[in-house]
Amino acid sequence: MWRYLKLFYWFTLLHLKTSLEYRADFFLGVFSLFCIEGSAVTVVWVIMRQISNLNGWNFNEVLLIQGLVFMAFALSAIFTNNLWSIGNGYIRTGGFDRLLLRPIDPLFHLVVDRFEKNNIGNLLAGAVLVGISSSALGIAWTPFKLFYLGLSVLTGATIFTGTYLITAVTAFWIINSHPLTFVVFKNVEFVKYPIDIYPSVIRSMLTWVIPYAFVSFYPASYILGRDSGLMAWMGVVVAAVLLFIGRRLWFIGLRRYASTGS
Repeated sequence: MWRYLKLFYWFTLLHLKTSLEYRADFFLGVFSLFCIEGSAVTVVWVIMRQISNLNGWNFNEVLLIQGLVFMAFALSAIFTNNLWSIGNGYIRTGGFDRLLLRPIDPLFHLVVDRFEKNNIGNLLAGAVLVGISSSALGIAWTPFKLFYLGLSVLTGATIFTGTYLITAVTAFWIINSHPLTFVVFKNVEFVKYPIDIYPSVIRSMLTWVIPYAFVSFYPASYILGRDSGLMAWMGVVVAAVLLFIGRRLWFIGLRRYASTGS
C-alpha cells in the first residue's frame, strides 16, 4: 500500500509539472470550467427567482447541494477520469498491453496515466458554492461538521469513481464503453437538486441503483440539520460496495482480455 501511495504522489507531481510547463493553458482550462459551473448556478438563480423554494429547499440550500456535487465530481475526475478511455484509448489501440507489462497493478496504472487538470476549476467552484451558501444559511462549522464535509466529498468522489469503473470495464466485452458510462453519469443532473422533488421511482433509483443521492442530498440534509437518519452515513458503505463490485468485474474482464496482436 505504501508503495502505491508513493507512486501516486510521484505520478501526480509529474503530471502537475508537465501541465505547468504551459501555464496559460493550465490556468485558462481551470478558469473555463469554473465559469461553466458558474453559468449553471446562474440558471438555478433565474429559476428560483420565479419560485420561492423547491419542496421546502431555498436557493442557498440548493447551492449547498450543487457545491457538494461539483466538489465530489471534480475530485473524482481529476484523478480517475481516464477510466472513461479504457475502450477506445487502450483496448482498441492495443495500448492496454503496455499497462500489463509494467510491474504495477494495471488498474492503478490506468488511473494515474492521466491527470485531468481542468477539473480543478470544478473543485474551486464547488468550494466557493459551499462557502457562500453556508455563510448565507448561518451554518456553524464545528470540527465534526468539517470532518463530515470532507468525508462526504471523498465518499462522493469514490461513488462517482465506482460507477465509472463498473461501466467502463464493459469495454472488455463491447470495446466502446464510453456511451454506457456517459448514460450512467448523466444522472448526476438529477442530484444537483433535492431528490425529494422527484417521484418515488426516481428517488429510489438515485438512492439504490445509481446512488448519486449519497453524493449530495443526504450529506446536505445532515449538514443543514434535516432528518436524514442513517442515510447520512450510508454513503461510505455504498462507495465501498461500488468499488468492490467494480474491482471484481475488472478481474473478470482481465481474464477475458486478448491482445490486438499488432
